[in-house]
Amino acid sequence: MGIEVGGLFGLLILIADVYAVVKTIQSSATTGTKVLWIVLILVLPFLGLILWFLFGPKAS
Repeated sequence: MGIEVGGLFGLLILIADVYAVVKTIQSSATTGTKVLWIVLILVLPFLGLILWFLFGPKAS
């Protein structure tokens, strides 16, 4: 079909990372905590997403 599995996986990670960043911004956490989580998600896309899902701030 022309779409590689790695490309599709990368697209799914990108969509999940954008979702995590939006949910982090909408959370009731402090500004410093939000910035820390967003940087972690952007620097380590896959691992940051997993850590955010397990330990990140929850939406208010």
